[in-house]
Amino acid sequence: MTKPSRINMDRLAHEARRGSISRRDFLNTAAAAGMTTTAATGLWTSKAHAQPKSGGHFRWGLHDGNSADTHDPGTYLSRQQIYLAHTHRSYLTMINGDGSLGPDLATAWEASDDASEWTFELNPNAVFHSGRPVTANDVIASFNHHRGDASTSAAKALLTDVTDITSDGDHTVTFTLSRGNADLGWLMTDYHLAICPANEDGTIDWQSGDGSGPYKIDNVDWGVQISLSRHDGWHGEGAYFDSVDLIVLNDPNARQTALVTGDVHAVSLIELKTMALLQRDPNIVIHNIPSAGAITMPMHCDTAPFDNVDVRNALKLAINREEIIEKIAFGAATMGNDFHHSPAQPYWPEGIEQRTYDPDQAKSLLAKAGAEGLTINLSTADSLFSGAVDMAVLYQEQARAAGININVVREPNDGYYSEVWLKKPFQMVSWGARPTPDVMYTLAYKDDAAWNESRWQNERFNELLLQAKSELDDGLRAEMYREMATLARDDGGTIIPFFNNFVYANRANVGTPEQMAASWENDGARAASRWWFAD
Repeated sequence: MTKPSRINMDRLAHEARRGSISRRDFLNTAAAAGMTTTAATGLWTSKAHAQPKSGGHFRWGLHDGNSADTHDPGTYLSRQQIYLAHTHRSYLTMINGDGSLGPDLATAWEASDDASEWTFELNPNAVFHSGRPVTANDVIASFNHHRGDASTSAAKALLTDVTDITSDGDHTVTFTLSRGNADLGWLMTDYHLAICPANEDGTIDWQSGDGSGPYKIDNVDWGVQISLSRHDGWHGEGAYFDSVDLIVLNDPNARQTALVTGDVHAVSLIELKTMALLQRDPNIVIHNIPSAGAITMPMHCDTAPFDNVDVRNALKLAINREEIIEKIAFGAATMGNDFHHSPAQPYWPEGIEQRTYDPDQAKSLLAKAGAEGLTINLSTADSLFSGAVDMAVLYQEQARAAGININVVREPNDGYYSEVWLKKPFQMVSWGARPTPDVMYTLAYKDDAAWNESRWQNERFNELLLQAKSELDDGLRAEMYREMATLARDDGGTIIPFFNNFVYANRANVGTPEQMAASWENDGARAASRWWFAD
Protein backbone atom coordinates (compact mmCIF):
# COMPACT_ATOMS: atom_id res chain seq x y z
CA MET A 1 0.00 0.00 0.00
CA THR A 2 1.33 3.42 -0.92
CA LYS A 3 1.84 5.69 2.04
CA PRO A 4 0.14 9.10 1.94
CA SER A 5 2.50 11.95 1.10
CA ARG A 6 3.00 15.01 3.28
CA ILE A 7 1.12 17.00 0.63
CA ASN A 8 -1.79 14.60 1.01
CA MET A 9 -1.58 14.96 4.78
CA ASP A 10 -1.86 18.70 4.40
CA ARG A 11 -4.94 18.16 2.27
CA LEU A 12 -6.37 15.81 4.91
CA ALA A 13 -5.69 18.39 7.59
CA HIS A 14 -7.58 20.90 5.50
CA GLU A 15 -10.49 18.49 5.21
CA ALA A 16 -10.36 17.96 8.96
CA ARG A 17 -10.62 21.68 9.51
CA ARG A 18 -13.68 21.66 7.27
CA GLY A 19 -15.07 18.81 9.36
CA SER A 20 -14.96 16.19 6.60
CA ILE A 21 -12.72 13.74 8.50
CA SER A 22 -12.61 12.77 12.15
CA ARG A 23 -9.58 13.15 14.39
CA ARG A 24 -9.32 9.36 14.72
CA ASP A 25 -9.31 8.82 10.94
CA PHE A 26 -6.81 11.63 10.51
CA LEU A 27 -4.39 10.13 13.06
CA ASN A 28 -4.78 6.64 11.56
CA THR A 29 -3.95 8.01 8.11
CA ALA A 30 -0.99 9.88 9.57
CA ALA A 31 0.31 6.67 11.12
CA ALA A 32 0.04 4.94 7.73
CA ALA A 33 2.09 7.80 6.30
CA GLY A 34 4.83 7.09 8.82
CA MET A 35 4.25 10.19 10.94
CA THR A 36 4.70 9.99 14.69
CA THR A 37 1.68 10.56 16.90
CA THR A 38 3.28 13.78 18.20
CA ALA A 39 3.86 15.15 14.70
CA ALA A 40 0.38 14.18 13.54
CA THR A 41 -1.23 15.73 16.61
CA GLY A 42 0.69 18.93 15.98
CA LEU A 43 -0.47 19.01 12.37
CA TRP A 44 -4.05 18.36 13.49
CA THR A 45 -3.88 21.13 16.05
CA SER A 46 -2.27 23.72 13.78
CA LYS A 47 -4.26 23.06 10.64
CA ALA A 48 -7.29 20.94 11.42
CA HIS A 49 -8.38 23.11 14.31
CA ALA A 50 -7.50 26.61 13.32
CA GLN A 51 -8.87 29.35 15.51
CA PRO A 52 -12.55 30.18 14.86
CA LYS A 53 -13.16 33.35 12.91
CA SER A 54 -16.05 35.77 12.94
CA GLY A 55 -18.43 36.71 10.18
CA GLY A 56 -21.23 35.48 8.00
CA HIS A 57 -24.92 34.68 8.17
CA PHE A 58 -25.77 31.24 9.60
CA ARG A 59 -28.99 29.50 8.50
CA TRP A 60 -30.05 26.69 10.83
CA GLY A 61 -32.88 24.27 9.94
CA LEU A 62 -34.89 22.92 12.88
CA HIS A 63 -37.06 19.82 12.97
CA ASP A 64 -39.64 20.81 15.59
CA GLY A 65 -41.41 24.15 15.72
CA ASN A 66 -45.01 25.31 16.14
CA SER A 67 -46.96 28.44 15.32
CA ALA A 68 -48.31 28.48 18.89
CA ASP A 69 -44.85 28.67 20.54
CA THR A 70 -44.09 31.67 22.77
CA HIS A 71 -41.21 33.34 24.65
CA ASP A 72 -42.56 32.22 28.06
CA PRO A 73 -39.79 30.01 29.51
CA GLY A 74 -42.33 28.13 31.60
CA THR A 75 -43.90 26.82 28.38
CA TYR A 76 -40.71 25.93 26.51
CA LEU A 77 -41.23 22.59 24.82
CA SER A 78 -40.43 22.51 21.10
CA ARG A 79 -36.92 22.45 19.67
CA GLN A 80 -37.67 25.88 18.19
CA GLN A 81 -38.16 27.30 21.69
CA ILE A 82 -35.25 25.39 23.21
CA TYR A 83 -32.73 26.31 20.51
CA LEU A 84 -33.88 29.91 20.50
CA ALA A 85 -33.54 30.08 24.29
CA HIS A 86 -29.92 28.90 24.11
CA THR A 87 -29.28 31.47 21.39
CA HIS A 88 -30.88 34.64 22.81
CA ARG A 89 -31.09 34.01 26.55
CA SER A 90 -28.63 33.01 29.29
CA TYR A 91 -28.64 30.53 32.15
CA LEU A 92 -26.72 30.45 35.42
CA THR A 93 -24.63 27.47 34.22
CA MET A 94 -24.16 25.57 30.96
CA ILE A 95 -23.05 22.15 29.78
CA ASN A 96 -19.70 22.36 28.00
CA GLY A 97 -18.74 20.49 24.87
CA ASP A 98 -16.90 17.85 26.90
CA GLY A 99 -19.99 17.23 29.05
CA SER A 100 -18.69 19.10 32.10
CA LEU A 101 -20.56 21.83 33.94
CA GLY A 102 -19.38 25.34 33.12
CA PRO A 103 -20.28 28.98 33.75
CA ASP A 104 -22.78 31.13 31.93
CA LEU A 105 -24.16 34.06 33.93
CA ALA A 106 -22.67 32.58 37.09
CA THR A 107 -18.88 32.77 37.22
CA ALA A 108 -18.63 30.68 40.41
CA TRP A 109 -20.88 28.70 42.75
CA GLU A 110 -20.56 26.73 45.97
CA ALA A 111 -22.75 24.65 48.25
CA SER A 112 -22.96 24.24 52.00
CA ASP A 113 -21.73 20.96 53.50
CA ASP A 114 -25.22 19.42 53.33
CA ALA A 115 -25.99 20.95 49.88
CA SER A 116 -29.05 22.75 51.28
CA GLU A 117 -27.69 26.21 50.47
CA TRP A 118 -26.09 27.25 47.19
CA THR A 119 -24.51 30.61 46.38
CA PHE A 120 -23.90 31.84 42.82
CA GLU A 121 -21.69 34.76 41.84
CA LEU A 122 -22.89 36.59 38.72
CA ASN A 123 -20.79 38.00 35.89
CA PRO A 124 -20.74 41.78 36.45
CA ASN A 125 -20.31 42.39 32.71
CA ALA A 126 -23.51 40.67 31.61
CA VAL A 127 -26.16 42.91 30.04
CA PHE A 128 -29.52 42.35 28.40
CA HIS A 129 -30.04 43.18 24.76
CA SER A 130 -32.01 46.25 25.89
CA GLY A 131 -28.84 47.54 27.57
CA ARG A 132 -29.87 46.85 31.18
CA PRO A 133 -27.27 45.08 33.35
CA VAL A 134 -28.18 41.59 34.56
CA THR A 135 -28.53 41.63 38.34
CA ALA A 136 -29.50 39.33 41.18
CA ASN A 137 -33.05 40.70 41.03
CA ASP A 138 -33.43 39.38 37.48
CA VAL A 139 -32.25 35.94 38.57
CA ILE A 140 -34.62 35.87 41.56
CA ALA A 141 -37.62 36.98 39.48
CA SER A 142 -36.77 34.47 36.74
CA PHE A 143 -36.74 31.55 39.15
CA ASN A 144 -39.84 32.75 41.00
CA HIS A 145 -41.65 32.62 37.65
CA HIS A 146 -41.52 28.84 38.01
CA ARG A 147 -42.36 28.72 41.73
CA GLY A 148 -45.45 29.18 43.86
CA ASP A 149 -48.99 27.85 43.79
CA ALA A 150 -50.01 30.06 40.88
CA SER A 151 -47.18 28.95 38.60
CA THR A 152 -48.10 26.81 35.62
CA SER A 153 -44.48 26.31 34.58
CA ALA A 154 -43.33 22.87 33.50
CA ALA A 155 -40.22 23.44 35.65
CA LYS A 156 -42.21 23.94 38.84
CA ALA A 157 -41.44 20.40 40.04
CA LEU A 158 -37.70 21.03 39.74
CA LEU A 159 -37.86 23.84 42.29
CA THR A 160 -40.25 22.48 44.91
CA ASP A 161 -37.40 22.15 47.43
CA VAL A 162 -36.34 25.79 47.04
CA THR A 163 -37.70 27.67 50.04
CA ASP A 164 -36.05 31.05 49.49
CA ILE A 165 -33.90 32.93 46.98
CA THR A 166 -32.05 35.99 48.26
CA SER A 167 -29.46 38.47 47.05
CA ASP A 168 -26.37 39.98 48.58
CA GLY A 169 -25.77 42.97 46.36
CA ASP A 170 -26.29 42.97 42.59
CA HIS A 171 -24.11 39.98 41.77
CA THR A 172 -24.64 37.34 44.49
CA VAL A 173 -27.65 35.03 44.69
CA THR A 174 -28.30 32.37 47.35
CA PHE A 175 -30.76 29.50 47.05
CA THR A 176 -32.02 27.94 50.30
CA LEU A 177 -33.53 24.46 50.06
CA SER A 178 -35.70 22.42 52.40
CA ARG A 179 -33.31 19.49 51.86
CA GLY A 180 -29.95 19.06 50.21
CA ASN A 181 -29.69 18.81 46.42
CA ALA A 182 -26.29 17.67 45.23
CA ASP A 183 -27.25 18.35 41.60
CA LEU A 184 -28.42 21.95 41.87
CA GLY A 185 -25.59 23.32 39.72
CA TRP A 186 -26.59 20.90 36.96
CA LEU A 187 -30.27 21.64 37.43
CA MET A 188 -29.59 25.28 36.53
CA THR A 189 -28.94 24.19 32.93
CA ASP A 190 -32.57 23.08 32.46
CA TYR A 191 -33.83 24.90 29.40
CA HIS A 192 -36.82 26.43 31.20
CA LEU A 193 -34.61 28.27 33.70
CA ALA A 194 -33.55 31.08 31.36
CA ILE A 195 -32.88 34.47 32.93
CA CYS A 196 -35.26 37.24 31.87
CA PRO A 197 -35.45 40.92 32.89
CA ALA A 198 -37.34 41.56 36.13
CA ASN A 199 -40.32 43.90 36.28
CA GLU A 200 -40.78 46.26 39.22
CA ASP A 201 -43.48 44.00 40.71
CA GLY A 202 -41.17 40.98 40.80
CA THR A 203 -42.56 39.29 37.69
CA ILE A 204 -40.50 38.93 34.52
CA ASP A 205 -40.69 40.52 31.11
CA TRP A 206 -40.72 37.40 28.95
CA GLN A 207 -43.09 38.85 26.36
CA SER A 208 -40.54 41.17 24.71
CA GLY A 209 -38.03 38.40 24.04
CA ASP A 210 -35.28 40.46 25.71
CA GLY A 211 -32.37 38.29 26.80
CA SER A 212 -28.68 38.38 27.65
CA GLY A 213 -27.57 35.58 25.33
CA PRO A 214 -25.12 35.72 22.41
CA TYR A 215 -27.72 36.89 19.87
CA LYS A 216 -30.61 39.34 20.02
CA ILE A 217 -33.90 38.81 18.22
CA ASP A 218 -34.65 40.95 15.17
CA ASN A 219 -37.82 39.24 13.96
CA VAL A 220 -40.02 36.31 15.02
CA ASP A 221 -42.48 34.36 12.89
CA TRP A 222 -43.24 31.37 15.11
CA GLY A 223 -43.27 28.08 13.28
CA VAL A 224 -41.58 29.65 10.26
CA GLN A 225 -38.40 31.62 10.95
CA ILE A 226 -36.65 33.64 13.66
CA SER A 227 -33.91 36.12 12.72
CA LEU A 228 -31.19 37.26 15.14
CA SER A 229 -28.00 39.33 15.14
CA ARG A 230 -24.93 39.26 17.37
CA HIS A 231 -25.26 40.82 20.83
CA ASP A 232 -22.23 43.05 21.22
CA GLY A 233 -22.58 42.90 25.00
CA TRP A 234 -22.38 39.09 25.15
CA HIS A 235 -20.45 38.13 28.28
CA GLY A 236 -19.26 34.73 27.09
CA GLU A 237 -17.09 33.19 24.42
CA GLY A 238 -18.11 32.51 20.84
CA ALA A 239 -20.95 34.16 18.88
CA TYR A 240 -18.80 34.10 15.73
CA PHE A 241 -21.59 34.61 13.19
CA ASP A 242 -22.80 38.12 12.44
CA SER A 243 -26.39 36.93 12.22
CA VAL A 244 -28.47 33.77 12.48
CA ASP A 245 -31.76 32.48 11.07
CA LEU A 246 -33.59 29.65 12.85
CA ILE A 247 -35.78 28.10 10.16
CA VAL A 248 -38.50 25.61 11.02
CA LEU A 249 -38.43 22.67 8.61
CA ASN A 250 -40.67 20.04 10.19
CA ASP A 251 -40.84 18.00 7.00
CA PRO A 252 -37.77 15.70 6.90
CA ASN A 253 -37.50 15.77 3.11
CA ALA A 254 -37.63 19.55 2.99
CA ARG A 255 -35.06 19.79 5.77
CA GLN A 256 -32.63 17.41 4.13
CA THR A 257 -33.05 18.98 0.71
CA ALA A 258 -32.32 22.40 2.17
CA LEU A 259 -29.05 21.05 3.59
CA VAL A 260 -27.97 19.33 0.36
CA THR A 261 -28.69 22.41 -1.77
CA GLY A 262 -26.99 24.74 0.70
CA ASP A 263 -30.14 26.69 1.55
CA VAL A 264 -29.27 26.02 5.19
CA HIS A 265 -25.85 25.50 6.74
CA ALA A 266 -26.95 22.99 9.40
CA VAL A 267 -29.95 20.90 10.43
CA SER A 268 -30.96 19.52 13.79
CA LEU A 269 -32.07 16.08 12.61
CA ILE A 270 -31.42 13.97 9.53
CA GLU A 271 -33.26 10.95 8.18
CA LEU A 272 -31.38 7.94 9.48
CA LYS A 273 -32.36 5.81 6.51
CA THR A 274 -30.48 8.19 4.21
CA MET A 275 -27.53 8.78 6.56
CA ALA A 276 -25.18 6.52 4.58
CA LEU A 277 -26.06 8.30 1.34
CA LEU A 278 -25.46 11.73 2.86
CA GLN A 279 -22.07 10.63 4.18
CA ARG A 280 -20.90 10.24 0.57
CA ASP A 281 -21.47 13.92 -0.10
CA PRO A 282 -18.14 15.74 0.50
CA ASN A 283 -20.05 18.95 1.21
CA ILE A 284 -21.87 17.52 4.23
CA VAL A 285 -20.60 16.46 7.66
CA ILE A 286 -22.66 14.02 9.76
CA HIS A 287 -22.48 13.99 13.56
CA ASN A 288 -23.65 10.80 15.32
CA ILE A 289 -23.41 11.35 19.08
CA PRO A 290 -24.65 8.95 21.83
CA SER A 291 -26.79 10.78 24.33
CA ALA A 292 -29.23 10.54 27.20
CA GLY A 293 -32.02 11.61 24.85
CA ALA A 294 -34.79 9.04 24.72
CA ILE A 295 -37.80 7.91 22.77
CA THR A 296 -40.58 7.14 25.23
CA MET A 297 -44.01 5.58 24.80
CA PRO A 298 -46.01 6.60 27.89
CA MET A 299 -49.31 4.96 28.82
CA HIS A 300 -51.71 6.79 31.14
CA CYS A 301 -51.69 4.62 34.25
CA ASP A 302 -55.00 6.11 35.42
CA THR A 303 -56.81 5.17 32.22
CA ALA A 304 -58.09 1.72 31.21
CA PRO A 305 -56.63 -0.57 30.02
CA PHE A 306 -53.27 0.91 31.10
CA ASP A 307 -54.34 1.08 34.76
CA ASN A 308 -53.55 -2.65 34.90
CA VAL A 309 -49.84 -3.37 35.43
CA ASP A 310 -50.14 -6.69 33.58
CA VAL A 311 -51.38 -4.86 30.47
CA ARG A 312 -48.52 -2.39 30.76
CA ASN A 313 -45.94 -5.15 31.02
CA ALA A 314 -47.55 -7.07 28.17
CA LEU A 315 -47.07 -4.04 25.93
CA LYS A 316 -43.44 -3.81 27.08
CA LEU A 317 -42.90 -7.46 26.18
CA ALA A 318 -44.59 -7.04 22.78
CA ILE A 319 -41.92 -4.68 21.41
CA ASN A 320 -38.81 -6.04 19.70
CA ARG A 321 -36.20 -3.43 20.60
CA GLU A 322 -33.37 -5.04 18.67
CA GLU A 323 -35.36 -4.99 15.42
CA ILE A 324 -36.44 -1.39 16.00
CA ILE A 325 -32.87 -0.22 16.62
CA GLU A 326 -31.69 -2.07 13.52
CA LYS A 327 -34.48 -1.01 11.14
CA ILE A 328 -35.55 2.38 12.49
CA ALA A 329 -32.50 3.83 14.28
CA PHE A 330 -30.03 2.13 11.90
CA GLY A 331 -27.90 1.28 14.91
CA ALA A 332 -27.67 4.90 16.11
CA ALA A 333 -29.14 4.15 19.53
CA THR A 334 -28.66 2.41 22.89
CA MET A 335 -31.29 -0.16 23.89
CA GLY A 336 -33.71 0.95 26.58
CA ASN A 337 -35.06 -1.14 29.44
CA ASP A 338 -38.14 0.88 30.45
CA PHE A 339 -36.43 3.08 33.03
CA HIS A 340 -35.41 6.61 32.06
CA HIS A 341 -31.77 6.43 33.06
CA SER A 342 -29.22 6.34 30.25
CA PRO A 343 -25.69 4.88 30.34
CA ALA A 344 -24.62 8.40 29.38
CA GLN A 345 -25.75 9.66 32.80
CA PRO A 346 -24.04 9.19 36.18
CA TYR A 347 -25.09 6.39 38.57
CA TRP A 348 -25.96 4.01 35.70
CA PRO A 349 -27.46 0.84 37.30
CA GLU A 350 -25.42 -2.07 35.95
CA GLY A 351 -26.81 -5.58 35.74
CA ILE A 352 -30.58 -5.06 35.62
CA GLU A 353 -31.99 -7.84 33.43
CA GLN A 354 -32.78 -6.57 29.94
CA ARG A 355 -36.42 -6.99 28.98
CA THR A 356 -36.65 -8.86 25.67
CA TYR A 357 -39.32 -9.52 23.05
CA ASP A 358 -41.61 -12.25 24.37
CA PRO A 359 -45.05 -12.27 22.71
CA ASP A 360 -46.04 -15.53 24.42
CA GLN A 361 -45.43 -14.07 27.88
CA ALA A 362 -47.29 -10.93 26.77
CA LYS A 363 -50.28 -13.11 25.81
CA SER A 364 -50.18 -14.78 29.21
CA LEU A 365 -50.23 -11.43 31.01
CA LEU A 366 -53.14 -10.20 28.90
CA ALA A 367 -55.08 -13.35 29.74
CA LYS A 368 -54.36 -12.75 33.44
CA ALA A 369 -55.68 -9.20 33.06
CA GLY A 370 -58.75 -10.38 31.12
CA ALA A 371 -57.61 -8.29 28.16
CA GLU A 372 -57.19 -10.86 25.37
CA GLY A 373 -57.52 -9.34 21.91
CA LEU A 374 -56.55 -5.92 23.23
CA THR A 375 -57.10 -3.03 20.78
CA ILE A 376 -55.49 0.37 21.47
CA ASN A 377 -54.49 3.57 19.67
CA LEU A 378 -50.88 4.80 19.49
CA SER A 379 -50.32 8.45 18.57
CA THR A 380 -47.17 9.55 16.74
CA ALA A 381 -45.92 12.18 14.27
CA ASP A 382 -43.14 12.53 11.71
CA SER A 383 -41.54 15.47 13.53
CA LEU A 384 -40.85 13.53 16.74
CA PHE A 385 -37.74 11.81 15.40
CA SER A 386 -36.46 10.26 12.22
CA GLY A 387 -38.64 7.21 11.48
CA ALA A 388 -41.24 7.79 14.20
CA VAL A 389 -44.22 6.70 12.10
CA ASP A 390 -42.31 3.75 10.64
CA MET A 391 -41.42 2.66 14.17
CA ALA A 392 -45.08 2.74 15.23
CA VAL A 393 -46.02 0.59 12.24
CA LEU A 394 -43.21 -1.87 13.02
CA TYR A 395 -44.35 -2.10 16.66
CA GLN A 396 -47.88 -2.69 15.36
CA GLU A 397 -46.60 -5.72 13.43
CA GLN A 398 -44.57 -7.03 16.38
CA ALA A 399 -47.48 -6.75 18.81
CA ARG A 400 -49.79 -8.82 16.57
CA ALA A 401 -47.87 -11.93 17.66
CA ALA A 402 -49.11 -11.22 21.20
CA GLY A 403 -52.69 -10.78 20.05
CA ILE A 404 -52.51 -6.99 20.45
CA ASN A 405 -54.11 -4.74 17.83
CA ILE A 406 -52.46 -1.31 17.65
CA ASN A 407 -54.07 1.42 15.59
CA VAL A 408 -51.31 3.84 14.55
CA VAL A 409 -52.67 7.39 14.68
CA ARG A 410 -50.56 9.77 12.61
CA GLU A 411 -50.99 13.14 14.31
CA PRO A 412 -50.19 16.56 12.74
CA ASN A 413 -46.62 17.78 13.27
CA ASP A 414 -47.72 21.28 14.22
CA GLY A 415 -49.23 21.23 17.69
CA TYR A 416 -48.26 17.68 18.64
CA TYR A 417 -46.90 18.67 22.04
CA SER A 418 -49.80 20.97 22.81
CA GLU A 419 -52.65 18.81 21.52
CA VAL A 420 -51.43 15.21 21.88
CA TRP A 421 -48.66 14.90 24.47
CA LEU A 422 -49.99 14.51 28.03
CA LYS A 423 -53.52 14.22 26.61
CA LYS A 424 -53.75 11.05 24.51
CA PRO A 425 -53.50 7.87 26.62
CA PHE A 426 -50.78 6.15 24.54
CA GLN A 427 -48.28 8.08 22.47
CA MET A 428 -44.68 8.51 21.33
CA VAL A 429 -42.47 11.27 22.75
CA SER A 430 -38.95 12.48 22.00
CA TRP A 431 -37.03 13.59 25.10
CA GLY A 432 -33.86 15.61 25.04
CA ALA A 433 -31.00 14.60 27.30
CA ARG A 434 -30.94 15.62 30.94
CA PRO A 435 -27.60 15.75 32.79
CA THR A 436 -28.53 13.60 35.79
CA PRO A 437 -31.17 10.97 36.60
CA ASP A 438 -32.54 13.20 39.35
CA VAL A 439 -33.45 15.94 36.86
CA MET A 440 -35.08 13.44 34.50
CA TYR A 441 -37.06 11.61 37.17
CA THR A 442 -38.14 14.86 38.83
CA LEU A 443 -39.43 16.28 35.55
CA ALA A 444 -41.35 13.29 34.25
CA TYR A 445 -41.81 10.57 36.90
CA LYS A 446 -42.32 12.37 40.22
CA ASP A 447 -45.91 11.95 41.42
CA ASP A 448 -46.84 15.64 41.13
CA ALA A 449 -44.67 16.60 38.15
CA ALA A 450 -46.49 18.61 35.48
CA TRP A 451 -44.79 16.43 32.88
CA ASN A 452 -45.56 13.07 34.49
CA GLU A 453 -46.50 11.84 31.03
CA SER A 454 -47.60 8.35 32.14
CA ARG A 455 -49.46 9.62 35.24
CA TRP A 456 -47.60 6.94 37.18
CA GLN A 457 -47.87 6.97 40.97
CA ASN A 458 -45.48 4.85 43.02
CA GLU A 459 -44.97 5.76 46.67
CA ARG A 460 -41.66 3.93 47.05
CA PHE A 461 -40.23 5.49 43.88
CA ASN A 462 -41.05 9.00 45.11
CA GLU A 463 -39.61 8.24 48.55
CA LEU A 464 -36.34 7.12 46.95
CA LEU A 465 -36.29 10.14 44.64
CA LEU A 466 -36.33 12.51 47.60
CA GLN A 467 -33.69 10.52 49.47
CA ALA A 468 -31.33 10.28 46.49
CA LYS A 469 -31.60 13.97 45.76
CA SER A 470 -29.90 14.92 49.02
CA GLU A 471 -27.63 11.88 49.44
CA LEU A 472 -23.97 12.93 49.19
CA ASP A 473 -22.60 9.37 49.44
CA ASP A 474 -22.26 8.27 45.80
CA GLY A 475 -22.46 4.57 46.65
CA LEU A 476 -25.73 4.91 48.54
CA ARG A 477 -27.10 7.19 45.88
CA ALA A 478 -26.31 4.63 43.17
CA GLU A 479 -28.17 1.94 45.15
CA MET A 480 -31.24 4.16 45.34
CA TYR A 481 -31.24 4.83 41.61
CA ARG A 482 -30.92 1.12 40.96
CA GLU A 483 -34.05 0.38 42.99
CA MET A 484 -35.88 3.25 41.27
CA ALA A 485 -34.92 1.85 37.87
CA THR A 486 -36.29 -1.57 38.80
CA LEU A 487 -39.55 -0.06 40.04
CA ALA A 488 -39.99 1.93 36.80
CA ARG A 489 -39.17 -1.12 34.69
CA ASP A 490 -41.58 -3.50 36.43
CA ASP A 491 -44.41 -1.20 37.52
CA GLY A 492 -44.08 2.00 35.48
CA GLY A 493 -46.22 3.11 32.57
CA THR A 494 -43.52 4.00 30.05
CA ILE A 495 -42.00 1.88 27.30
CA ILE A 496 -38.49 3.09 26.44
CA PRO A 497 -37.35 1.29 23.30
CA PHE A 498 -34.06 3.17 23.02
CA PHE A 499 -31.89 6.14 23.90
CA ASN A 500 -31.31 7.82 20.58
CA ASN A 501 -28.04 9.17 19.31
CA PHE A 502 -28.20 12.80 18.25
CA VAL A 503 -27.68 12.58 14.48
CA TYR A 504 -27.45 15.94 12.78
CA ALA A 505 -25.43 17.54 10.03
CA ASN A 506 -23.83 20.69 8.70
CA ARG A 507 -22.25 21.92 5.51
CA ALA A 508 -18.51 21.26 5.28
CA ASN A 509 -17.70 24.98 5.31
CA VAL A 510 -18.98 25.21 8.88
CA GLY A 511 -16.32 24.86 11.56
CA THR A 512 -17.19 22.91 14.70
CA PRO A 513 -15.34 22.18 17.96
CA GLU A 514 -13.62 18.84 18.37
CA GLN A 515 -15.96 18.00 21.27
CA MET A 516 -19.67 18.76 21.12
CA ALA A 517 -22.17 18.61 23.96
CA ALA A 518 -24.56 15.65 24.03
CA SER A 519 -27.28 17.48 25.96
CA TRP A 520 -29.19 18.45 22.79
CA GLU A 521 -28.68 18.22 19.06
CA ASN A 522 -26.34 20.73 17.40
CA ASP A 523 -23.78 20.93 20.19
CA GLY A 524 -26.19 21.18 23.10
CA ALA A 525 -28.45 23.57 21.12
CA ARG A 526 -25.60 26.10 21.00
CA ALA A 527 -24.48 25.82 17.38
CA ALA A 528 -25.15 29.51 16.80
CA SER A 529 -22.62 30.58 19.43
CA ARG A 530 -20.07 27.73 19.25
CA TRP A 531 -19.74 27.14 15.49
CA TRP A 532 -18.26 29.34 12.77
CA PHE A 533 -17.62 29.50 9.03
CA ALA A 534 -14.32 27.80 8.26
CA ASP A 535 -14.03 29.00 4.64
